[in-house]
Amino acid sequence: MNNERTSIDARAVDSVASATGLAVAVVDSAGRQVAVANNNSICASLNPSDDFSPECAEYCGRAVEMTANAGEPASYECHAGLECRAVRIGPDAAVVVGRTFLKSENYRSATKRAIDGDWSQYSPAAFFENILLSGSAAVLDKAAEAALRIPPPPPGNLAEPQIPTPKRPGIPVSERLTGLVARFNRDTSKRSAVNPDPEQPVAVPLDSAAPKQVGPDVVAPEPESRGAQAQAWRSFFSSLLKTDYGQATDSILEFLASQFELKSLMWLDRSGDRLAATAGFGDLKNRRLQLGMAASDARLIDALRSEMPFELGERKRDDAAARKMHLFPIGVGDEVSAAIAVLDEMPDDAVKRQIARTALSIAPQIEILRLRSAVNKSETLSTAVRRFGENLKRIDADDLWLRLTQNAAEMLRAERASLLIYDEKSDALAMKALVGAKSMPGEGEAIGQRVAMHVFQKSLPVAVADVRKTSLPPAPADREYKTFSFLSCPIAISGRTIGVMNFADRACGLAFDKNSLELFLAIAPQLAVAVDRAFLKEMAGKFEQLSVTDALTGLLNRRYMEARLTEEVKRSNRHGFPMSFMMLDVDNFKSYNDAFGHPAGDEALKIVSGVIRDTLRGADVAARFGGEEFAILLPQTTGDEASTIAERIRRNIEHAKFAHRRVTTSIGVASCSAALCVSADLISAADQALYEAKRSGRNRVLAFEEMAASSVGSAAN
Repeated sequence: MNNERTSIDARAVDSVASATGLAVAVVDSAGRQVAVANNNSICASLNPSDDFSPECAEYCGRAVEMTANAGEPASYECHAGLECRAVRIGPDAAVVVGRTFLKSENYRSATKRAIDGDWSQYSPAAFFENILLSGSAAVLDKAAEAALRIPPPPPGNLAEPQIPTPKRPGIPVSERLTGLVARFNRDTSKRSAVNPDPEQPVAVPLDSAAPKQVGPDVVAPEPESRGAQAQAWRSFFSSLLKTDYGQATDSILEFLASQFELKSLMWLDRSGDRLAATAGFGDLKNRRLQLGMAASDARLIDALRSEMPFELGERKRDDAAARKMHLFPIGVGDEVSAAIAVLDEMPDDAVKRQIARTALSIAPQIEILRLRSAVNKSETLSTAVRRFGENLKRIDADDLWLRLTQNAAEMLRAERASLLIYDEKSDALAMKALVGAKSMPGEGEAIGQRVAMHVFQKSLPVAVADVRKTSLPPAPADREYKTFSFLSCPIAISGRTIGVMNFADRACGLAFDKNSLELFLAIAPQLAVAVDRAFLKEMAGKFEQLSVTDALTGLLNRRYMEARLTEEVKRSNRHGFPMSFMMLDVDNFKSYNDAFGHPAGDEALKIVSGVIRDTLRGADVAARFGGEEFAILLPQTTGDEASTIAERIRRNIEHAKFAHRRVTTSIGVASCSAALCVSADLISAADQALYEAKRSGRNRVLAFEEMAASSVGSAAN
């Protein structure tokens, strides 16, 4: 901006912001922001300079245009869902006050946009640093009236403030609440003798003269005066935004317990349309509770408006008198987002009203912390999902099941994990991978019957903090678990449950909890796809194996042998390795079938194939070539070595036990040489040697080279 022009009175802008707890901005006729105080961090992120973004220019950028008549405020809700008021303070300037959320759906929409929408590029820490929430439109109307007191600049003389507005997150929460609570009190007709001054924030008596420690960083000061009481509350309120959501709820319960000498308090969070316990103090610490009434119940909303709790009667127990539960709803507008439950006796309506007003006062901070928590959690989950996806890309096919399980265990910081996949044939879960276990399951041991099968059948995850407090049978002692907590989650794809993944012994020593489950659910889609692909690949491998395997004997078939022989011939020619090939035929097999039937013949072929398999070395390849013929490939094997192996096979078959009569075989052998090393020639040569072995008496081995030499000798004679 032009520093020579007359400036805006920055102190006046700051004063209005301090008094109202809202954002205050001065906009010139060119649509530029020339001064701002207590700005909403969303606005600061969207407009890092004095010039408005195109979206914001349609709203705050037109403030002067929208306020053509001085003294008449213009009201609008901007594209970000923020409520604003604009008033003209001169021919070339207007003041925008507000930039605050009035509707709960608007700030929840903002959270979603920041998590995975068009605002996801902004840093969550900066974007949600100073969110403004107001209880009613009346607060903005009052702020607009106050803005009219800002001195207008001379026409055409807008410039930077004489004292630049400091770069800060915003006016302290305590000061904003002073304006918010005071205006709420002024707008309601009900008054309490404890708080007769509507311009002061809600204050309650402190009974003890000594300071009280009520939280990790919160100390209640001595009740020297009513001003000291107000300062104690302001100090407590301002401390809330320095913690996270969970710490804040604990501190609020401890603070209320200290100030009102309460022993049984519980914090209830909204989940769906229900309120469920997430924190407790005193007698209600670690207690589980879910209200039967909806969070949107009109009785809770009436309690929110009336500054009095809603009372629920506790079911009478045999050993104790029934007590009343006082519910103090917390919310912005008419939407209840949480509640404080108190089980102590509370005969004093003044105290009830004070707690209700406290719940009202902390609602904006609680919603801000909730937003931050949601964004931070989403950012954490997004990082985890991205890292998990990157790890999946680096997994080799050879150890896919194990690496999948290891990656998932690393994400959940679990020292132990297992992956079980459902086998339709056995109607049971089969172990695919096991990480961190002391020993593998024994042979015949039922897998997953204790927990995993139930998770699979119901397709619902289970997070157990302490298995000793459940009806589950204890784990076998030889498994030597370090902790009593575990997490068991189904793996499903397209609505079909395909397996279960189990986690135990969390590395930090803590129990698996809701956050652990949410983390698993975040990576579950990628995990499910990877598991499904691995399963399909394994099945494809089995089908491929079936396509090259003879169904009767279990040996490879002719198609595979011919392809493999071609590869070995090329390798032998390239590197000069020796290689041999043999053909084997069962002698007089037709008469065996005719005499004893085809089933008996099939059994005989199975025995022959079994002898061949047992006699060969690990690198040798055997196949059923057709009917009663078998082919055997012997890589890096000379002709003499091949003849020795062939003789061993012949002898073992001859001495094998068959059901009806002795069975013998004839074998022809051919080996690679300079003149003979083509796959078709090898098959032909071995087949010729086999034919000659059968013709010359059967039950013998004959090498093609021997036969050829004999033929040459006969011709010479």
